[in-house]
Amino acid sequence: MQKGNIGVTTENIFPVIKKFLYSDHDIFLREMVSNAVDATQKMKTLSTIGEFKGELGDLSVRVILDEKAGTLTIRDHGIGMTAEEIEKYINQIAFSGVNDFLEKYQDKAEAIIGHFGLGFYSSFMVSKKVEIITKSYKEGSKAVKWSCDGSPEYTLEDADKEERGSDVVLYIDDDCKEFLQKSKIEELLNKYCKFMAVPVVFGKKTEWKDGKTVDTEEDNVINSVEPLWVKAPSSLKDEDYKSFYRTLFPMNDEPLFWIHLNVDYPFNLTGILYFPRVKNNIELQRNKIQLYCNQVFVTDQVEGIVPEFLTLLHGVIDSPDIPLNVSRSYLQSDANVKKIASYITKKVADRLQSIFKENRKEFEEKWDDLKLFINYGMLSDSDFYDRAKDFALIKDTEGKYFTFEEYKTLVKDNQTDKEGFLVNLYTNNKEEQYSYIEAAKQKGYSVIDASGQLDVPLLSMLEQKQDKTRYVRVDSDIVDRIIQKEDAPKNNLSADETDKLSEAFSSQIPSLDKANFTVDVQSLGASFQPVLVTQNEYMRRMKEMSQYQQGMGFYAQLPDSYNLVLNSDHPLVKRVLDELTANTTEELKPIDSELKGQEARLAALHQSQDKKKPEELTQEEKDDMQNTQKAVSELKDKKKAVVAEYAKGNEVVHQLIDLALLQNGMLQGAALDKFLKRSFSLIK
Repeated sequence: MQKGNIGVTTENIFPVIKKFLYSDHDIFLREMVSNAVDATQKMKTLSTIGEFKGELGDLSVRVILDEKAGTLTIRDHGIGMTAEEIEKYINQIAFSGVNDFLEKYQDKAEAIIGHFGLGFYSSFMVSKKVEIITKSYKEGSKAVKWSCDGSPEYTLEDADKEERGSDVVLYIDDDCKEFLQKSKIEELLNKYCKFMAVPVVFGKKTEWKDGKTVDTEEDNVINSVEPLWVKAPSSLKDEDYKSFYRTLFPMNDEPLFWIHLNVDYPFNLTGILYFPRVKNNIELQRNKIQLYCNQVFVTDQVEGIVPEFLTLLHGVIDSPDIPLNVSRSYLQSDANVKKIASYITKKVADRLQSIFKENRKEFEEKWDDLKLFINYGMLSDSDFYDRAKDFALIKDTEGKYFTFEEYKTLVKDNQTDKEGFLVNLYTNNKEEQYSYIEAAKQKGYSVIDASGQLDVPLLSMLEQKQDKTRYVRVDSDIVDRIIQKEDAPKNNLSADETDKLSEAFSSQIPSLDKANFTVDVQSLGASFQPVLVTQNEYMRRMKEMSQYQQGMGFYAQLPDSYNLVLNSDHPLVKRVLDELTANTTEELKPIDSELKGQEARLAALHQSQDKKKPEELTQEEKDDMQNTQKAVSELKDKKKAVVAEYAKGNEVVHQLIDLALLQNGMLQGAALDKFLKRSFSLIK
């Protein structure tokens, strides 16, 4: 028996392995099986080139669980090792100066694993002892057994082993007992080894017999699915791609289409990326790209490795140029990974462009399932926007599709305002904004259907990129004022009539949570409806953007701003004004008279005091100004109270307000109940 110390300069190597080198304990099994697969593939190669002339035999890698003994064994029939090779590859860990290493790499030690061949030592993350029983394929080789209990000391002795290959026996540590559970090992093998190039066997297949699950004689081969991405695209049919997608994502709907990646310069990359149906909720779609290195699973957390919008795609990417044993932060800064990300972005854009050109009808049919992905790409990646702007589509409320340039051509003659701005109208809810859409259509205007999750942010971005162009929600104002072709008609009411009418309605608007209303009196023609609710475009836009952009949370907290627009030309509004005037004139006469006097006095005081500097004013003059201002304010409040008291009992005022709120889905609870009861009484 030979005893010795593993070739390191400190006894800290195993704490390093446990704490720093691997952030995820699960991957020890990936490392062990990968090593066994490598040894097996090398055996195949030696046989192919004639260096080994014997029988290859069973080349499966077998994972054997013994719960009673507390061991997990990874067995291969590969090239095996001699005692000298164990000394070289296992005992002499290929770096020195562990103290320097610890100091330099404590926070990102996993980034250097791939450079130092430490994969085997991941076994000590879960094991209190590890044994290697191995026999080399070389003629005359003796079997040897290497053993180490997690300290730098090891033993190496002769062993009984007839066949070539290696058994790596892990004595699972007491704090890692979950790795002695059959279900846990099966889960990890399915995760990491499903597409490995050599059969990986774990136990026997089971069947249901006599009311219980029993083992059959057939090996349970974990990686029975052949990786489709290693095959030539020309040899595959659509059904092959769909079947493989069902294997990867059995609970998902059928994909829209896919891209088969195959490049060997300036880097090696294969894979298949599928376009899923993404209607809404971006977050549910993430982490469906599996990253592989030579058919060995690396990660499905690909944010930062591929551009963010590409994380919505599903499928696999496989590249030997992606280091296997590294952290995601290392991957994100790796030059090859960045090149791969750029390449995939280009391939995705090219694929979409080709479908658009070759079969636009099919592209339009799939647009609603596809647009969230494309919009996300254009919003988050300027390179993708530059490629996608020629095939991205706008859908109008009639269900017709246009490219950005086609839509501009469609609407520019009719929807350019007097300032020369092209005004694009949109809706984010066709049902709620139906009457506004109809009003726009009566003018011959087109309305964009922007009801998708990222449609409105995209339109905001287009507004920044397109010259003299605005995108305005169709309910943000009276349509003639959204697209103003000429100066608006002047209000035919006096200032006093406008004020009284505004107060009559504003005083009766029910209190709504997080909503502020301003009453606006406009001359809109006798045929236009009497009252309408519009929403302030700027404030609404800011609140919408706050959902997607950091640092705009302030806007999300503000109440919504609405305008209640009164049409002073409509007979019902005229009737309210006439009745208001008739019923309040006598009560308002003395108030108006006193108010005029106080306002005249206030104007005179301003005129005289404005000629003086503040420090030249006497206290008496200051008090006089303050008292007069207070009197004016009190008289105005008194006047408002008279108007509000009358409006309180005017059913037409309440009915018009409630109809406008109802049209916008804003009439609820007690206010809705009052409206219904009032409506029934008015019908009598």
